[in-house]
Amino acid sequence: MTSMAATLGVEEEYLLLDRGTALPSPSAGLVQSAADLEPVLTRGEVTSELLQAQIEIATPVCTGLDEVTAHLARLRQALAAAALRTGCRLAATGGAPLSTGHAVPVTQKQRYREMHADAARLVDEQLICGMHIHVAVPDRSAGAAALGRIRPWLPLLVALGANSPFWDGRDTGFASWRTVVFGRWPVSGSPPFVSGGAQYERRVAALLATGVIPDRKQIYWHARLSEGYPTLEVRAPDVQVDVDSAVTLAGLTRAMVATALREARHGVRPLDPPGSILYASGWHAARHGLTDDLVDPRHGTPDAAADVVAALLDHVRPALNCFGDTDRVTAGVERLITRGTGAARQRAALATGGLDALLDLIAPAREPAGGSARGSAREPAPRPADDTRPGLAPQTGAAPQNGSGTARPVAPEFGALPEPGALRPGRAAHRPDPAHTLPGPGGAG
Repeated sequence: MTSMAATLGVEEEYLLLDRGTALPSPSAGLVQSAADLEPVLTRGEVTSELLQAQIEIATPVCTGLDEVTAHLARLRQALAAAALRTGCRLAATGGAPLSTGHAVPVTQKQRYREMHADAARLVDEQLICGMHIHVAVPDRSAGAAALGRIRPWLPLLVALGANSPFWDGRDTGFASWRTVVFGRWPVSGSPPFVSGGAQYERRVAALLATGVIPDRKQIYWHARLSEGYPTLEVRAPDVQVDVDSAVTLAGLTRAMVATALREARHGVRPLDPPGSILYASGWHAARHGLTDDLVDPRHGTPDAAADVVAALLDHVRPALNCFGDTDRVTAGVERLITRGTGAARQRAALATGGLDALLDLIAPAREPAGGSARGSAREPAPRPADDTRPGLAPQTGAAPQNGSGTARPVAPEFGALPEPGALRPGRAAHRPDPAHTLPGPGGAG
């Protein structure tokens, strides 16, 4: 596949938060209707998701990162405007920071109703949002061979794309709590190693034969072959807090797939770490993001996050050069390392400006003045005088630095955060004991 043929597309899922309370709002139908009035949106670009407080966009097929940037900026701005007209904020975060403790209704589609009937509590917990990057492949056999070769590097995309530190009114202590929640599905996490299309189909057929999953759509690996498009679909990152970060990950992913396709054609021996190592690597990446060591897939041992990411950039540099993406992707990755992932930026916003600053970061409540959202900052929305929203409090304690100069979050001090029940009507907020155990998603009850 030539550089001209390596097209890509991006899907992003968002949460809808009530503009007054910042709680998940089951308003996807209203927002979709409002989006239909946006002149810059076309049919099929905005779709529903599993829960009625989620909504999804999909870019057209793109040939370069400038196109991806333009489409994501256009789609985010238009959908955010539609959400505001219905009393919602469009939130680009991997997990709902606040919760009522009550389940959000599923979208009224037969498949979603069946999923809820089969695994109600798990479906109720899916207030999580990801970013899916589709990269064109010549055919399913080539795509499967590429999947086996990008597999060892997928935990790095979890770390780079971590953007879900808060859940149910608490700091989870994780950079990507979405990865933990999504990992509860029976077929999730790291994909198995496959060398080609026939082996991939045997793996999928064996899973379907168990009867545990009803169809291929419930294969929730960090990467898989798309069933609807001639693409390899990478699903590891959380939805990103801004367009630049999303485009960085899209460009890096395309280079990973292109590198894997080239290596498969040339018979380069692939890395094939044991699944147990990749599971541990992915868990560690979800826990820390870039604020601790990462497991180097070449050796199966820890190294500084910046060094492991640099190894990935070196691995894909010929493909980046081929696409003309080297400077852009390298600079974007450097920003994630130095400024922090979405998770680090969310924690910093909460620590410096409280809940208002966090919401202004992930769900701006004012439309931009115009032009591309790339690199722009939006003015914070004023807080109503009678605002009685529940609040989050930041982690306490200093944030020591790691070797790469990025802040290492301290262990979560849940005593400084409201108890999940404090977010529910009729209960007064109080400080729970500062336990270091993770809260169960959806509340303690």
